[in-house]
Amino acid sequence: MSRLYLVPTPIGNLKDMTFRAIEVLNDVDLILAEDTRTSGKLLKHFEIATPMQSHHMHNEHKTVDGLIEKLKSGLSIAVISDAGTPSISDPGFLLVRACVEHHIDIECLPGATAFVPALVNSGLPNDKFVFEGFLPVKKGRQTRLQLLAEESRTLIFYESPHKLVKTLGHFCEYFGEDRKVSVSRELTKLYEETIRGTAKEVLDHYTNKPPKGEIVIVVGGKNK
Repeated sequence: MSRLYLVPTPIGNLKDMTFRAIEVLNDVDLILAEDTRTSGKLLKHFEIATPMQSHHMHNEHKTVDGLIEKLKSGLSIAVISDAGTPSISDPGFLLVRACVEHHIDIECLPGATAFVPALVNSGLPNDKFVFEGFLPVKKGRQTRLQLLAEESRTLIFYESPHKLVKTLGHFCEYFGEDRKVSVSRELTKLYEETIRGTAKEVLDHYTNKPPKGEIVIVVGGKNK
């Protein structure tokens, strides 16, 4: 029976791949990969020979209709991103939405994602939180930060290493230098690191020690 599977892949440590994920990727007819070169290494490691097709943010609008037809014809398809859970700041949402509209079965496997361990190990309240993903680069950034400055729940952001210092500077400006911040980078990898402190303290740290790797920023909410 046709079905769309959303399959999380490791964010760094290959040991975080689940038995079920390997089984599904072996059993489906087609794997949609954000970058076939990156995913090719993963599939080779686990000896998965299922055909792959490129599915990323630049082509997903054009490929959805064709993929729906494949699913309707009886094929089973898995979606994977370069790392983590598809559709979380990665491609996947448009196809899932189309499957819902066409009453095609969808199954999302549990597994690796970066923001959950970053939130849990931050030491900041995690009973209520807001996942923001990447902030707007230019247009709308100031407006978004002004809005989030009043948010009382814990905030979670993704950021690239070369923009981290700039973003931490904006947090100092809009949230206040004393707002609690935790920055986790290279999660599950050899040089995993979490730096905690005030926004100003964490900014000073990374100003003097430029970061590398994938980054998750967790920010304490505004005290009411």
